[in-house]
Amino acid sequence: MAAGSPTSREVRRWRRYLANERAEAATYRDLASRREGEERDILLALADAEGRHEEHWLTLLGDRVGPPLAGQWRTRVLGWLARRFGSVFVLALAQRAEARSPYESDDDATRTMAADERIHEEVIRGLAARGRARVSGSFRAAVFGANDGLVSNFALVLGVGATGVSNQFIVITGLAGLLAGALSMAAGEYVSISSQRELLESSAPSPGRGGALGHLDVNANELALVYRARGVSEDEASAMADAVLKDHQLDSGLGTDEHEEVGSARGAALSSFAFFAFGALVPVLPHIFGATGFEALAISAALVGVILLSTGAIVGLVSGGSPWKRAIRQLLIGYGAAAVTYVLGSLVGIWLA
Repeated sequence: MAAGSPTSREVRRWRRYLANERAEAATYRDLASRREGEERDILLALADAEGRHEEHWLTLLGDRVGPPLAGQWRTRVLGWLARRFGSVFVLALAQRAEARSPYESDDDATRTMAADERIHEEVIRGLAARGRARVSGSFRAAVFGANDGLVSNFALVLGVGATGVSNQFIVITGLAGLLAGALSMAAGEYVSISSQRELLESSAPSPGRGGALGHLDVNANELALVYRARGVSEDEASAMADAVLKDHQLDSGLGTDEHEEVGSARGAALSSFAFFAFGALVPVLPHIFGATGFEALAISAALVGVILLSTGAIVGLVSGGSPWKRAIRQLLIGYGAAAVTYVLGSLVGIWLA
């Protein structure tokens, strides 16, 4: 804690912290207004905690508070997104914002405030995880569908173009690759998620199991075997079975994982088809509009690069990681695959010449 009269630099820093705390509290309230029940209560509690931090800086500033300052640009963007979307993307951004708290190394912030910020990060991580689980199926199909469409058809168009065939042939090949890939992706997503759901349903307890409770031999208590078969230790299984026999309620502990989110097979298939088709169309567009040779290659590469960077950044944001690292990784992988295909196509063209 600063001693004596604070310097102008310290006052500016405190005022900046105050502005950020106010902006973060407003963001959590905006998010809470779009939710109900437990999540709403959690977000309001976070807003109250930011309010306590705000009081700390107000106390330090005293009559030096001055006119309200705007928070950092990240905090302002977060607030804008919260007011308009309130989605898992905003929670992921909030998680990163909490992780960047400067209070850990600032002597003017209390240890309690620094600890609060660390806990806030974990709270937001938990809320973001719920949101990620809810959108996991369709989001995964959309992002990876678009990415696969971009990379596979870009590589296909480059590889075929490198052999020296006509522009018309490249367009036909690209559109065929779009349709075949989109249908394959949609079918794969539908089968994958349907199979996963069927596996989970086959692991669920039988609906008529409760009728056997009144006829079980309490001395043998074979109900304990059910729990042991599900991975519970022998002693714990016996205790759980005894409790169930007393209450005649067999539901406890016998269900599948409540947090297992499978998503809609039809929704994932449609998302996968649409986004793969969109991604696969991008590399073909320059050829459709008449561009040829190096010009078509350069335009395709630029368009594909922008979208690869965008999808990589989105994945980074939703996962709570660095969007820039994910974006660059996505770009390098996509361009790398296309470059290999282009070289192979060139070799085939030389061999056929």
